[in-house]
Amino acid sequence: MSTSKENIKYVRKVDKSQIPTCNIMGVNIAAINMEWLLEYLDKNIDLLHGDYICVTNVHTTVTAYENPEYCKIQNGGLMAIPDGGPLSTVARKRGYTNIERTTGPSLMGEIFQVSSQRGYSHFFYGSKEETLTLLEKKLRENYPGIKIAGMYSPPFRPLTEEENVAVVDMINAAKADFIWIGLGAPKQEIWMSEHQGELNGLMIGVGAGFDYYAGNIQRAPEWMQQRNLEWVYRLLQDPKRLFQRYWHTNTRFIWNAFIRGK
Repeated sequence: MSTSKENIKYVRKVDKSQIPTCNIMGVNIAAINMEWLLEYLDKNIDLLHGDYICVTNVHTTVTAYENPEYCKIQNGGLMAIPDGGPLSTVARKRGYTNIERTTGPSLMGEIFQVSSQRGYSHFFYGSKEETLTLLEKKLRENYPGIKIAGMYSPPFRPLTEEENVAVVDMINAAKADFIWIGLGAPKQEIWMSEHQGELNGLMIGVGAGFDYYAGNIQRAPEWMQQRNLEWVYRLLQDPKRLFQRYWHTNTRFIWNAFIRGK
């Protein structure tokens, strides 16, 4: 039977202090690269169940800077990886020479690629039923032998206590190594924090990652990704939703991280 969050104190089985970090606007960004992260996950995956990883970009960093509770959530997981190119740029300017942009979708692809060989299994929580159906189809086509332990599209409202208990039991029964959370920020980070210590897998919040691998949206060309211009590509795809967000967060980030050195 599932235990309520109030009765659980999560005890981490790895030494988090061994993960190098650069504090940017209050968020402890993991000063890592993809090679380091993949090696770390492969070595420690059995010790990481119940914990979570935030995939952090400029938007979530600025949100955390403006909201102390959300900042605690960003810093309360195993690590906050530098999904946003400007984060790695700032960190390198501050002396963290090994840091590289480490995006959620890229991490998913790298993990999917070795899943059959490593025996990893996956649970997908979030998005719409149609997207999950497409996602499963595409993953089985592109990554033969991948173990999909389960998928669940939650309702677009807070779960009741009974529903939450049922979801926790369902996910734990699946015994997945990786629990991918696709609720969008900040909802997915809040959800992971609320379920820290309850789930028998490593939670990673990947936002639009489900849509990328389902084929609903396309990632920017490689040359744009390498030049930290993926946000421009996304803006062109969805200007009505993203323009105001990018205007606010990008200007706040430039002022505080680059100019003020926060």
